Amino acid sequence: MSEVLGGYTLTKHFGPTTALAGVDIAIGEAEAVAIMGPSGSGKSTLLHCLAGIMKPDSGEVHLMGQRVDNLGERRRSALRRTRFGFVFQFGQLLPELPAEENVALPLMLGGVSRTQAVRQARDWFGPLGLQGMEGRRPGELSGGQAQRVAIARALVTKPAVVFADEPTGALDQSTGHDTMRLLVEATKHNGASLVVVTHDPNVAGWCDRTVEVRDGRLSGSAVPDQTFTQLLPGVQA
Repeated sequence: MSEVLGGYTLTKHFGPTTALAGVDIAIGEAEAVAIMGPSGSGKSTLLHCLAGIMKPDSGEVHLMGQRVDNLGERRRSALRRTRFGFVFQFGQLLPELPAEENVALPLMLGGVSRTQAVRQARDWFGPLGLQGMEGRRPGELSGGQAQRVAIARALVTKPAVVFADEPTGALDQSTGHDTMRLLVEATKHNGASLVVVTHDPNVAGWCDRTVEVRDGRLSGSAVPDQTFTQLLPGVQA
């Protein structure tokens, strides 16, 4: 399994609080990894650093062998729009847009024409069980339907990595189960890796591997297999 995304000796401080204290982690190709930990442990900070939303104070983030944490904000923004996909707890769909345009939005922001972007977006509605809902606005969708639209939006650009922050946190258990199944199956089918931040072991159970963040440090296997140990000094597979 080849590495897609790696964070090396990542540190992040917020005033006197240490959010990350030298974290090493590698994500394999089409691998689903759950990051667990109590509130305030640093798990969301780790996701934000890996996804280029914030810069670590020290350490490096590499995507497919290229360092990305040292890029300027404009280039990191482009990276988040093209190579990364995102699914948030409450979907964060734009309420004024129909579902198909919410899905098409990352393509349009990247310069694809509206007509072509919407055509590509519609291809996702069947596989995700959303047939006939292309024209519905977020307020006309159930929570589970809205999260499936968010999954489609995350995958429409064919990203290398999808980041999901508590993707089932606002859903009931049954709907959350279906949402995680679709999220994992869809990302793997499209060859994308998946990084899920969650406090729920049932959500983590859908992933190939689970790591836990406590007090800014990682426990559990930080690498998918022994091929990565040479890149992560001091980490044992």
